[in-house]
Amino acid sequence: MRCIRFEEPNGNKRIGFIDGDVVRTVYGSLDTFWRITDEEFKLSEIKLLAPCVPKQIICVGFNYRQHAEEFHAEVPKEPMLFSKAAHTIIGDGEAIVYPWQSKEVVYEAELGVVIKKRMRNVKPEEVKDYILGYTCANDVTARDLQLDDVQWLRSKSFDTFCPLGPWLETDLDPTDLAIKTYLNGELKQNGRTSDMVYNPYEILSYISESMTLDAGDLVLTGTPMGCGPMVPGDVVTVEIEGIGKLTNTVVKG
Repeated sequence: MRCIRFEEPNGNKRIGFIDGDVVRTVYGSLDTFWRITDEEFKLSEIKLLAPCVPKQIICVGFNYRQHAEEFHAEVPKEPMLFSKAAHTIIGDGEAIVYPWQSKEVVYEAELGVVIKKRMRNVKPEEVKDYILGYTCANDVTARDLQLDDVQWLRSKSFDTFCPLGPWLETDLDPTDLAIKTYLNGELKQNGRTSDMVYNPYEILSYISESMTLDAGDLVLTGTPMGCGPMVPGDVVTVEIEGIGKLTNTVVKG
């Protein structure tokens, strides 16, 4: 099921799911309870928004062996965690703003996982019950600042640095999906989630052993090899099998 946040023609923001060429409205919230209504909108009439508004974004570094190798980094013995600020979120079709502070901004295609309910100390085999859905993500990074800084928060957290979309797919096996990036139509990243060092269930379990994840929180599971620079005017598309395509244009800040 494809769950969305959307904006009506009159500007109201709603929650629903896609049913053919229409959107069925949901009352309540996707992370608490659903009451599906008879209220419908044509898909062509609404604007898709970022599919979640997380309180926190937890990310995993070097979770694809070849990506670690291209950076001459060791494969982590445990999932390597870092964070992005929550205000980085934008949706499909919105602009990535290239900040003046950086001279090298890069794309990083990632599978995003959205939490369904509060999780703490959850075993890997139980993690499925805590996942609301999956989405395409672009972990945009100011690479020069990442290399200069001791920690990565600033380089990962400029406004617009976490495009998500176009929706949440709730019925999906995340363990072997094609994940690709296209820059101006040219294929740049081409991997599979089966190449992850730690799969999504292991990652979420590991995080939950150290901190609580709340409903609506977002976990980014790492990027395959091939991430690279983009400049104002570029169009970047992240495509994940079983989910869809997330496309954003880069603009000068």
